[in-house]
Amino acid sequence: MMRNDPIKHVFIWPAVLVVLAISIFPLIYSLTTSLLSYRLIPPIPPRVVWLGNYAALLQEPRFWNALFTTTLIALIAVGLQYAIGFGVALALNARVPGERLFRVALLLPMLLAPVAVALVARMIFNPTMGPLNQFLSKFGLVNLPFLTNGHWALACIIAVEVWQWTPFVILMMLAGLQTLPEDVYEAAELENASAWQQFWGITFPMMLPISAAVVFIRLIESYKIMDTVFVMTGGGPGVDTETLTLFAYQEGFKKFNLGYTSALSFLFLIAITIIGVTYLALLRPHLEKRR
Repeated sequence: MMRNDPIKHVFIWPAVLVVLAISIFPLIYSLTTSLLSYRLIPPIPPRVVWLGNYAALLQEPRFWNALFTTTLIALIAVGLQYAIGFGVALALNARVPGERLFRVALLLPMLLAPVAVALVARMIFNPTMGPLNQFLSKFGLVNLPFLTNGHWALACIIAVEVWQWTPFVILMMLAGLQTLPEDVYEAAELENASAWQQFWGITFPMMLPISAAVVFIRLIESYKIMDTVFVMTGGGPGVDTETLTLFAYQEGFKKFNLGYTSALSFLFLIAITIIGVTYLALLRPHLEKRR
């Protein structure tokens, strides 16, 4: 039982106030800036334009291209991460030989810095001197434009994202699988249920809550992708691989267009919120059946 001691507020409230100040002040300042025409270079005095920045963004094809590219990367990458991660977690949960070694080895990509992974990937996928194209040339194949063609560049970025973050899905799904009750599977075996029937009738429904959480976390994180794209392609060729965060970086730290960038950040927040709410609304009926 917690003690009803007033002295606890002396220790709690200063920390709460500091956290609120650190969180709320930048949010309010950014919202205020998004209503201004404010550029540092060349220096332009702030001028109130209200929703002018938002209107300009919504009419900007580059914004919609960045939104589409980010969504495409997030959906494909997270879908592959979940499918591969769930499959590997099922294999590890089945006590395959060398299971402990596989667990450690499969978690290593997640521990690496995304920038370092992207640098290595850029060297591997180099269209002219990359080891992957050199390997393919031994079979008489021509050099593939891994980073110089928009479609190939997107595929390379997705491949790197899947390689690095599938271990997170494996870790979470494996933890969930190891908490499932054994007696349910024993009863299914008595009914002569096949492994496939046990998966769709027992494992997948019981793993649905943790699956929903894992996919939601990875979906939100994937929408924030920037470092991998920045290092591998810089948003190119052209703007074919430019994501929303990279678009905001270009406007904020290269053009110093603070008002426009703040509006872009809030539109990004709105887009993420809509996607998250839609995702949870679609899953709610299925999750309520598990209660």
